[in-house]
Amino acid sequence: MRSGLKKGWNPLMPLWLDRRSCSHFCMFPKVRSSSQTPGNAPVYLNVYDLTPMYWSGLGIFHTGVEVHGVVEYAFGAHDYAISRVFEVEPRQCPGFMLKKSIFMGTTCWDSL
Repeated sequence: MRSGLKKGWNPLMPLWLDRRSCSHFCMFPKVRSSSQTPGNAPVYLNVYDLTPMYWSGLGIFHTGVEVHGVVEYAFGAHDYAISRVFEVEPRQCPGFMLKKSIFMGTTCWDSL
């Protein structure tokens, strides 16, 4: 499977997969906890709709990563003067409507 590049683009990761896992192209090494066993704490990608125009097929979206069911991490989209990662209650990002929660897998990391 090969995806074409637009002229002038220089991606950090290759866009072709050649039947390999996407993690093969990760820029950072995989880090596992000391137990090296798959975890049982679910991880979800929560997708929020920023506009009421979803009915027309248009949308502007925001995402957050929910871990352990107790915290959601997201970037930007807050009232602070600078952009940064912030925490909110899972599926409760203020000012946005939760559109979908997508199960991404599990983690073996302990909650902090």
